[in-house]
Amino acid sequence: MPRFAANISLLFTEAPFPERFALAKAAGFQAVEFLDPEGCSAQEIRARLRDAGLSAVLFNAARGDAAAGERGLAALPGRGAAFRDAIARALDMAGEIDCPRLHVMAGLAPAGVARETLVGTFAANLAWAAERCASQGVKPLIEPINHRDIPGYVLNTTAEAAAVIAAVGPERLGLQFDLYHAQVTEGDVTRRFEALLPLIAHVQVADAPGRNEPGTGELNLPFLFDRIDAAGYRGWIGCEYRPARTTAEGLGWFTPYRT
Repeated sequence: MPRFAANISLLFTEAPFPERFALAKAAGFQAVEFLDPEGCSAQEIRARLRDAGLSAVLFNAARGDAAAGERGLAALPGRGAAFRDAIARALDMAGEIDCPRLHVMAGLAPAGVARETLVGTFAANLAWAAERCASQGVKPLIEPINHRDIPGYVLNTTAEAAAVIAAVGPERLGLQFDLYHAQVTEGDVTRRFEALLPLIAHVQVADAPGRNEPGTGELNLPFLFDRIDAAGYRGWIGCEYRPARTTAEGLGWFTPYRT
């Protein structure tokens, strides 16, 4: 049966971030993921995980200057020092909370920079990050993000991600396969997932086109969950969606999967 992790950056936002761990557990989740710690220290997150009996399975490395709209640093020429600092700080957090996966964001393509330069920078930075992560038992992941939600993002398609992973090494770098982003950008989600399964280290879900909970859009997610399970994927599926109303009102889809 598929295993689902609550993304507590998007779910349970009716409560402050530190309180969302207990709410996720009460709703039946055994694991959580998050985009960033929202001001919480690694020690506080560790305590919240322990008290709720949850595992942390994924979070994002710092994406740069959020106030300036940055969406990652890994593909940006001239930002190597900031990127390395972000990875070092993320690994400190991962070690403290025992988290095995780290999403590394590519960033927005700067005007006038050739794509070959961006992809080369991305691969080189990821190779460095993969070495650092491996020493702590953490696997870095990259995620294609659709052009509609984040215009100008460097990594849009699964084929682009697969090429970067091949350059760095699939044993060192994994694919974060988001069903929503794949549907918006490429479609044919089931066969695309099955073809890419050897590279996939984490899955995320939201329905399309609204990025709300399963059952609110065009994706037949019960069918997809069954196919993902039948394909042999045994990792977590992160619920990275925006509830159409409250989180609790939108959790009816989760009933068959509660432990």
